[in-house]
Amino acid sequence: MPAIEKLTKGDVIATRTIGINRADLIRYAGASKDFNPIHWSDATAELAELPGVIAHGMLSMGLAVDLITEWTNDPTAIIDYQTRFSALVPVDETTENFDPARPFENPYPGAVLNVTAKIGAINEETHVVRVDLSVTNPSDDDARVLTRAQVQVQL
Repeated sequence: MPAIEKLTKGDVIATRTIGINRADLIRYAGASKDFNPIHWSDATAELAELPGVIAHGMLSMGLAVDLITEWTNDPTAIIDYQTRFSALVPVDETTENFDPARPFENPYPGAVLNVTAKIGAINEETHVVRVDLSVTNPSDDDARVLTRAQVQVQL
């Protein structure tokens, strides 16, 4: 667990680049029971006038906050997490570049998210730290995927 005394507002506490491929979308759909075809069907995404198959918003949100779970080494330290979805994350098909007999071992991401976690506020009395997440898509001129992504962490 990070020591609150060693933190300063504005500190970047972690960064990560996260790759997402179509197999990740399938796994997330199974876990969440969100089988909306815009998350797996190119034809449906096209009919919906989307830029292609898109990642689930909650998947992007969960992948981003996992950075904080690892930073604290305690998932129960997160006492609140809020954000707004602000950009789609199209996930290109990449199965032509790997062994189709092993669809869940695809090392090629169809989308990438860059996540930066920065200390936004510190309450030394309650030992609650607000961590602000910046989640961007480098394939879309660094469009902000999540806006006002804030995580309250009890240290």
